[in-house]
Amino acid sequence: MQSLNLGVVAHVDAGKTSLTERLLFEAGVIDAVGRVDDGSTRTDSLTLEQQRGITIRSAVASFSVAGTTVNLVDTPGHSDFIAEVERALGVLDGAVLVVSAVEGVQAQTRVLMRALQRLKIPTLFFVNKIDRSGAEPDRVVQEITERLTPDVVVLGRTHDAGRPAATYAPYDDAALPVDAWADVLGRRDERLLEAYVAGRLTPARLRDALAEQSTAGQVHPVLTGSAITGAGVPDLLAALPTLLPSPARDERGPLHGRVFKVERGSARERVAYIDVRSGTLNVRDRMPSSASKVTAIRVFHDGVAEPRSRAVAGEVAQVWGLSEVRIGDEIGAVAPCPDEAFHFAPPSLETVVDPVDDGDRGAMYAGLSELAEQDPLIGLRQDDVRSEIAVSLYGEVQKEVIASMLATEYGVDVTFRETTTICIERPTGTGAAYEVIAVPPNPFLATVGLRVERAPVGSGNRVELEVELGSMPPAFFTAVEQAVEETLREGLHGWAVTDCLVTVTHSGYWARQSHSHGSFDASMSSTAGDFRQLTPLVLMDALRGAGTVVCEPLHRFEVEIPQDCLGGTLSLLSQVRAVPLDTRPRGSSYLLCGAVPAAQVHALQQRLPSTTQGEGVLVTAFDRYEPARVEIADRARVQPNPLDRRGYLTTLGRWHG
Repeated sequence: MQSLNLGVVAHVDAGKTSLTERLLFEAGVIDAVGRVDDGSTRTDSLTLEQQRGITIRSAVASFSVAGTTVNLVDTPGHSDFIAEVERALGVLDGAVLVVSAVEGVQAQTRVLMRALQRLKIPTLFFVNKIDRSGAEPDRVVQEITERLTPDVVVLGRTHDAGRPAATYAPYDDAALPVDAWADVLGRRDERLLEAYVAGRLTPARLRDALAEQSTAGQVHPVLTGSAITGAGVPDLLAALPTLLPSPARDERGPLHGRVFKVERGSARERVAYIDVRSGTLNVRDRMPSSASKVTAIRVFHDGVAEPRSRAVAGEVAQVWGLSEVRIGDEIGAVAPCPDEAFHFAPPSLETVVDPVDDGDRGAMYAGLSELAEQDPLIGLRQDDVRSEIAVSLYGEVQKEVIASMLATEYGVDVTFRETTTICIERPTGTGAAYEVIAVPPNPFLATVGLRVERAPVGSGNRVELEVELGSMPPAFFTAVEQAVEETLREGLHGWAVTDCLVTVTHSGYWARQSHSHGSFDASMSSTAGDFRQLTPLVLMDALRGAGTVVCEPLHRFEVEIPQDCLGGTLSLLSQVRAVPLDTRPRGSSYLLCGAVPAAQVHALQQRLPSTTQGEGVLVTAFDRYEPARVEIADRARVQPNPLDRRGYLTTLGRWHG
């Protein structure tokens, strides 16, 4: 089965959802083109999407072109939803990157292009809105060449740009710009270049080379048009099967699919969107990794999701019955290629959510918990002492999304407090501690010794054993490992600890004891609970000895500014603690690259327009954590605090003075 998982991606307001509608119309799937402005588009379904005219979650539609099934994924364009974009990109074979012929290459356009290049997804450009006043498609093509990639091949000519009657005409063989095409395609094809120099290069040879290099992601064809009037869209539709890869899928192979979206059905059940890469997924199939069983399947076909008994390789399906499924899960036994793995930058912001009506606090928490269960990028922290719930964010607009979903799906109105930055802690040295069973002040029937050391940056946390694995029951080691994982969520300053190696250096327990009449005596026998409750005390003692440093998230930035704004921009960057690492001229502008603390990104976004007369273009993305250069307040704890031994043991009912 020939299929193409196609992504339509763009900066917000470039017209990608309108283009999706026009593609479905031209393919004969829908009878009329919906409009973003009145909320009638096929792929924007959330209330907030329809109200604001932006796409927040990936939406799916399907149609056929020249014998190829195209599964079209309409992705978000707002920078606050870049994680949703990357989830969709992970299942794509090819993409159409939409750029406005009026606004040109925007900051988010560059972020999206980088993601497409990193994931090696073949990409076409569609310069949209040629019918709008101020449209300059030739200028925008030049911007694409200068700011995104030099490997572009223009496929046709725009007529009457900037007028409602603007049209697009693909080059025929007589009008083909041989010199321009040969210049780009000859960079990777010496024989083509030789034929060009010898005067033997034919249009057919050029078109073959274009198809070969485009499907391999080496060059990027450019078309222009208008999603509103339909200009150029039939040409884009015809180009999809030839200029983007449509690999054959093996229905008889082992099952392999990927979950790229999870939503709730009418009965609050989980509905998984699965891209079936090989094999067949049937109703009543059980998942090897859980006890879940597929109870229903709908396959996207000709613009609708049709009930089916199975989904085969090359199809995208909605699947019911997988009660524990989460975004990013792999379905089946086939391991994914490392290059295809999902890659998400962690959210670097969080905010406390409060219900407008305090009586809705329970319903609010239930709603947030459901959202977090289905989306691994939504993190919740519940503080029972202060009765607070904090949620992690990528940006301010996500507050509106969460508020809208809670109001629409759960009937709960909420407000948000000021957004704060999520920091981490890293060990700075080595520390060790241990407590021995039956030796005061240890109140637990367990011996635990731990050593804490720095691990390589980016390696995460891990637990190793320096004691014999058989020295105590496996359940006790498991309890220690689980307690280490949970305890490191709040370090010496309350932030999560990472890049930490924890080694078990001591272990001991009392075997199961019984009275002479055969009854079990818990007071004389170690349990997993003893190890689970003692480990936090030992671990935090060891961590205190090692010491930690609080690290704040840094974003890498690129800012393009007019030449006469360089001084003011450098001053602004200094004020927001940004460090420019590279400054280079680019035509009549400067491109500055460097790092800025995540806490200052919003301020930089707000102040840059006035500093650059509205002409500055800023691109930011999470890069790394670095030791904070300013004092960071300790984070309020939500778990019992093992640094306060008396308070911790009192909470557990084990403090005896």
